[in-house]
Amino acid sequence: MCGARRGGPGLDGVDVKNQAVIQGVVTRDGKPVSTAYVRLLDRTGEFTAEVPVSATGQFRFYAGPGNWTLRTLAPRASSVDRPVVAAIGSVADVEIDLEQVALSA
Repeated sequence: MCGARRGGPGLDGVDVKNQAVIQGVVTRDGKPVSTAYVRLLDRTGEFTAEVPVSATGQFRFYAGPGNWTLRTLAPRASSVDRPVVAAIGSVADVEIDLEQVALSA
């Protein structure tokens, strides 16, 4: 995948036993997207946090246990919502593929 590891960033130095980690990579046509934001929404749809993706399309959140939604926003793409469940001692790895939006002539 063009130098990006599958899933989110490496877990070196992350105490996964005591945290709920949500991470992943944003792609388009199988290639990492370097210009996008991923939002973390709580179970009621309220905004909780937002991070830019890395140059290799990766992102990470430390969340409380429970149900969350990831909303991905990127240029020339429809927003993408993905449900995800976070649990203490677990890493939820998510791959989000964006659809290209046709530009009007």
